[in-house]
Amino acid sequence: MNFSIQTKLENEKTILYPLQDKDFDVLYAVASDPKIWEQHPNKNRWQKDVFKTFFDGALQSKGAFLIVDKATGNVIGSTRFYDYNEEEDSIFIGYTFYGVDSWGKGINRLVKETMLDYIFQFVSKVHFHIGADNIRSQIAISRIGAEKIAEQEVAYFGEPSRLNYVYEIKKKVI
Repeated sequence: MNFSIQTKLENEKTILYPLQDKDFDVLYAVASDPKIWEQHPNKNRWQKDVFKTFFDGALQSKGAFLIVDKATGNVIGSTRFYDYNEEEDSIFIGYTFYGVDSWGKGINRLVKETMLDYIFQFVSKVHFHIGADNIRSQIAISRIGAEKIAEQEVAYFGEPSRLNYVYEIKKKVI
């Protein structure tokens, strides 16, 4: 891989900073709301010890971001690039969550479009794991043009495997 999957990214509403160990407390303050995880395959991620495992996996991925609202300077969530596959010319975007105050404001779409614009300089396909019961995220990912292509058991870092749908967006060649 001759490109960075953890470079600072920015759009008109948010800044995505590479996740650092010092970010645990501010990110957990967002993630500690059980409502965020209601439809997620790992519904207890709002618990501090469970979130710590998730956070450690995010750091080890070397592709995770802290999402900050430009207008307020507040941390509003996290996302990451992961599982780059050179042979398939693909990468995943996922492990995304936002505080409920950010829901319904177009932030997820904007963040995903920013990430796609960046990563499509280097790959031709982007995949997304979406929990089989996570209807909210399935709708959101479909709205940005992703298509369901498979079902897969996903072993989350330090957590049990769960059924996920795999969605794909291909780079548009103009």
